[in-house]
Parts: sequence; structure tokens; C-alpha cells
Amino acid sequence: MSEAGVSLLDIGIIVVATVGIWIGSGWLEDASEELSTYYGLPQVVQGAIVTAVGSSFPELASVVFAAILTGSIELGVGAIVGSAIFNILVIPALSGIAKDDQIEANRTLVYKEAQFYMLAVSVLVITFALAVIYYPDNTAGAPELAGFVTRPLALIPIGLYGLYIFIQMQDTGDYEADTDGIEDIAVRKEWGYLVAGLVVILIAVERLVHSVDLIGATLGVPEFIMGVTIIAAATSLPDALVSIRAAQDDRGVASIANVLGSNTFDLLVAIPIGVLIVGSASINFAMAVPMFAVLTLATIHLFTVLRTDLSLTQLESYSLLLAYAVFVVWVVLESAGVIAGILPAG
Repeated sequence: MSEAGVSLLDIGIIVVATVGIWIGSGWLEDASEELSTYYGLPQVVQGAIVTAVGSSFPELASVVFAAILTGSIELGVGAIVGSAIFNILVIPALSGIAKDDQIEANRTLVYKEAQFYMLAVSVLVITFALAVIYYPDNTAGAPELAGFVTRPLALIPIGLYGLYIFIQMQDTGDYEADTDGIEDIAVRKEWGYLVAGLVVILIAVERLVHSVDLIGATLGVPEFIMGVTIIAAATSLPDALVSIRAAQDDRGVASIANVLGSNTFDLLVAIPIGVLIVGSASINFAMAVPMFAVLTLATIHLFTVLRTDLSLTQLESYSLLLAYAVFVVWVVLESAGVIAGILPAG
């Protein structure tokens, strides 16, 4: 089979896998919300932890399968960073555009969730920097600024996520669960949907990662870039649907909180889990840092528009969407060699 035939087949697999991720994530998120209500978990825990982790499962699976299939987490890291940029810019933008009125925020969202998320970005960059300083990758052909993220280093961001959960639990220590309507929840059925959603996502993401890896190898595009663009957009679809639906239901805070909680989980847990699986993973710092810089700028952009009158207007939503379009054009032009820039060639 020709290279063009292989690419065409893999493009079809990517489309089908994306639909599978959407279906499986819908089951997973709906079941997670119902079970959270049944077991009396506070709303903030449901949104920032349970729903966020559920909607982040495709990204987690992408890191795991990238580690298993390629022996590297670079494709998975690219998917996580690209997904985070997509989540920060595109999802709030689509939510704001889909809602007739502006999306209301609050000080807790802006000053706790958003700022802790920015801390998560900083800690992961520091973890990668420690890898380059103390565990440099000196193998033949390795990039100049490459280092091995080891299992002990991977525990640093995981430990910070533990602090995040502790803070959330402390803030809801006096919560009393509302038991109205829990008798109508079919617990076994919801657990069944939860398991089914996990299985469908695992199968779909495995096929997605495999096909994206083949296309990247055929076109000569670095794994990190393929992860930042194609896998990121495909795995972020569930987050987008959840947040848009929340915004249309006048739950603007929940819409944005899901984005921030999902990104926090992705950065602090999903990437380290890939390292724990493979033992150690080489990270191209020269490739990662520009993307983290873009992620930081995107987060500052969202933070700024949310803090303005504690709301997100449609004009501000379009500004977020425009910022993402600029990001995609930049990555495509650099990858195609049209412009010389920040990203290394390999």
C-alpha cells in the first residue's frame, strides 16, 4: 500500500476514533455526575475533580497509549499541551458564542481555580527543567536541550495535584449533601455506563494514537506537533460539549471550572502517569517550552477577560477564538517550513 493510501486510511480511522471518544466520554461524564450526586459529593468536587477527571480521560489514555505504543511520551505530552491550549481558548469561546448573553464568572473561579492552574503550568515546566539539568539525554541524535523525566521527578506534579484535592475538600468540609431524588438514580446502570465509556474511550484513543503516529512518520512531522494539533483537538471534543451545554443551561461558572479542572488534571496527573509507565522519558525542552509559553499567554488572556467585570462577553469570546486560530496557523507554517521560528526542526 502506498504512503498516500496509508495516510488516507489513517485519516478515516482518526475520524471514527474521534466519534468514539465523543460517545464514550458522554457516557462517562453523565454516569460520573449521576454517581457523584448519588454518593453526595459537593458540587465543587463534582465539577473540579469528578467531571474534570472524566472529561480528561481521553487525554490520559492518549499519554498511556503513546507510552506503550511508541515507548515515548512526547506524542502524549504534545496532546496534553495542545489540548490545554484548545481548552483555554476554544472551549470558553464556543461557550460564550453559544450563549445569547454573557457568561458570568466569580471571584472563586478567577482567584482560586485560574491561579492554581497557572501554578500547575509553572510546576510542570520546572519539572522538565530539572530533567534537563540533572538527567540530560546524551544519546546519539538526541536534541541539545533534552532530558529524562524520571519517576521521582514525575511525583512532583502528582504531589501538587494531591494538594489541589486537599484544598477542594477543605473548602467543602461543612457541606451537607442533598438527598432529594437520589432514589431515582439507577446505580448499577450508571456504573455500567461508566465502565462502557471507559472501554470505548480506550479503544478509540488507542486507534487514534496509532494512526496519528503513522501519519506523522509518513509526513516527517515531529510527534510533539502531531500531538499538539490532531490528538489535542480530537480528545478535547468531550470537554467542549460539556462546557457548551453548561453555558447554555446558565451554569457559566461550571462551564469554565470544568476547563480549568480538566487542564489541571491533564498537566499534573496525565503526563506523570506516562512517565511512571515507561520508567523515564526524554523531553525535548526546546520543543516544549515554546508551547508552554503559548499556554501561559493563553491562560493570561482568559484570566484577563474573565476578571473584566467577572464575565465573558461575546466579543471577548471571539478574541479567544482568534488567538487559537493564530496559534494553529503558526504551528502549521513552522511545521511546513514556510517560516523559520522558535520550534526546533526535529
